[in-house]
Amino acid sequence: MSVQEVFSLAPFVALIGLAVFVVWGVVWAVRYLLADSMMRASIRQAVRVRRTWKRFAAMAGLSVTDKTPTAMASLSNADGKPPKPRLLTPTLKVTPDPFGVMVQANCLPKVGLEEFQKAAPYIADAWRCTRVSVAQNKPGQVLIRGVRVDPLITKTEHTPSGKVPEKLSVWNLGVDEYAQAVSVDLAEVPGVTVAGLPGFGKTSLINRFICDTAPSPAVQFAVADGKVMAAHEGDYADLMGRLFAFAGSDLEEANALFWKLVRLRRARSTAIKTVLRRKDMWHGGPSVDWPWAVLIIDEAHTYFRDHKGSDKETKRLAALAAQNARLVEELVKMGRSVGILVILATQKSTGDAIPTFIRDVCPVGLSFAQKTADAAVAALGEDIRDWPDASPTVLQEPAYVGVAVMKSSGQKGFTRLRTPYVSEDDSADIAARTAYLTADPADLLAAQLPGIDLTKTGSDGDSIPPLAA
Repeated sequence: MSVQEVFSLAPFVALIGLAVFVVWGVVWAVRYLLADSMMRASIRQAVRVRRTWKRFAAMAGLSVTDKTPTAMASLSNADGKPPKPRLLTPTLKVTPDPFGVMVQANCLPKVGLEEFQKAAPYIADAWRCTRVSVAQNKPGQVLIRGVRVDPLITKTEHTPSGKVPEKLSVWNLGVDEYAQAVSVDLAEVPGVTVAGLPGFGKTSLINRFICDTAPSPAVQFAVADGKVMAAHEGDYADLMGRLFAFAGSDLEEANALFWKLVRLRRARSTAIKTVLRRKDMWHGGPSVDWPWAVLIIDEAHTYFRDHKGSDKETKRLAALAAQNARLVEELVKMGRSVGILVILATQKSTGDAIPTFIRDVCPVGLSFAQKTADAAVAALGEDIRDWPDASPTVLQEPAYVGVAVMKSSGQKGFTRLRTPYVSEDDSADIAARTAYLTADPADLLAAQLPGIDLTKTGSDGDSIPPLAA
């Protein structure tokens, strides 16, 4: 192709380039116009980050001088003078979201993770962020998270999808202070404790768990709610259709429910190798015939409180409370491998509310706002004393309703997270749509092994009859 032919194509190339630019501009404008106000602010923030990056990087010590000339610079050097050194800055990929920007930055010699972390306060100021975090994304690249608005004080709502979750055991809790999703895998977990002052989000958090997992027939729920006397009252009234068992604040009623779950545990322990051909349900996961049985004990202190007095009624209540503690202890200590999970919620998980022999074997613990440091320690362990900024004692303001603290998985420190609100209408809708999936796990097991009798009333000497030959 001759030079003249090349020049004759130049207008067409320019036209194609202009068309691409126009299409990109239209796409960007449409995206901007369709976004809500928070997303628009983040898009503008992303544009500002890209536009000012080279100048800011040089001022913040995030650039390096390269004195070695490139091959092209050496070839084009006609006057014999050394080429000027080049100022190199890390390349960025900026992605906006409603809370701020997510930035991937490539490292350079002498500009790596440590340098970015030292510059984080300056980055927060320059990008007008509430806070900035810097972490290793992959070798040679860091991930910078800048949040423009504080996710912890930005209330969010969650609408259950009504679909079976991709992984049943994963509990999606909410977002952390950098608006990153926080979840916990409850497979092989025997117990969870949720503590916090009344009205700060304990029941709402559990409500989301039920609503998200309810569409699966491989999970069944039982609830003991110490705040109410009857099933039609309180926070779980809308979910009754999806519960295979319920007990109110009456200790005798709760005792019967705990015995029901204990007999199920013992029967499952006897039958698991026969039915599942394995020792641990989680090695294959729950199923319709052997569902994950989740017992939720709300206001747990109601059922374990030590009753003082010498009259007959007080002694009866004290005996029931002591037995309730022993039964729940058995479920937490021995129920994991057969697919039983216990979630205990209370205002403060001190030893008088949840006996330590139960609380201390629950590997997952969360706490909403607490009034005292001792209550925070009871909920999260002694380490929380070393992280005062993360303590739930600083979450007592109304703006922090729905904010919890949990031990960070696989790293030091604690995670603060915002849990979303699930409306009562959405809860009732999910329960109504999935009520047909409700089944008593004991009935399911009995149908598979008629030789096991799960109808007997429990007692401390209760035993499960041997399997039929």
